[in-house]
Amino acid sequence: MNKAQLVEAIADKVGGRQAAADAVDAVLDAIVRAVVSGDRVSVTGFGSFEKVERPARYARNPQTGERVRVKKTSVPRFRAGQGFKDLVSGTKKLPKNDVAVKKAPKGSLSGGASTTTRTSTKKAAAKKATAAKKTVAKKATAAKKTVAKKTTAAKKTTAKKAAAKKTTAKKAAAKKAPAKKVTAKKAPAKKATARKTAAKRTARK
Repeated sequence: MNKAQLVEAIADKVGGRQAAADAVDAVLDAIVRAVVSGDRVSVTGFGSFEKVERPARYARNPQTGERVRVKKTSVPRFRAGQGFKDLVSGTKKLPKNDVAVKKAPKGSLSGGASTTTRTSTKKAAAKKATAAKKTVAKKATAAKKTVAKKTTAAKKTTAKKAAAKKTTAKKAAAKKAPAKKVTAKKAPAKKATARKTAAKRTARK
């Protein structure tokens, strides 16, 4: 069955061929747009449409047998619901005067229930992963801040010690400098005294 035949099949139920064509176009357009944007379209009892990421991989060219690298890509995927599977396998009989795919009763294992459960599980897992990442990031930031504080404190302490050493050295130099000057002054005084003594001795003779 192609699209034109599908339109003809539902034309009598929706009030004409044009209305059926518009309805089919609207449904297909909504499904395509939702899947392209990354949303999952789930129809209870029928199935679900979703976008799937395929990682980069190696494949073989069927004509030459050559190994070819296939890039990462996104593809649409359809998963049939449990009601659809049961009708195709013959587990359930196809109703003659009723809609083939109806909402599954509560508590049954239908495609809609399984997809809802999977979606909830995925969301919970995503939340846990996000929370774990935030916790790790906070710990790393706190550790970096602690290390930075310790490093800064160590640098300040080292700088203070260096400044104290310089001050001590200056004081010691200041204390030693006057002693040298006094010694230097005393030396000429001794020479002058020796000269006077020698002059007196000469005068006596």
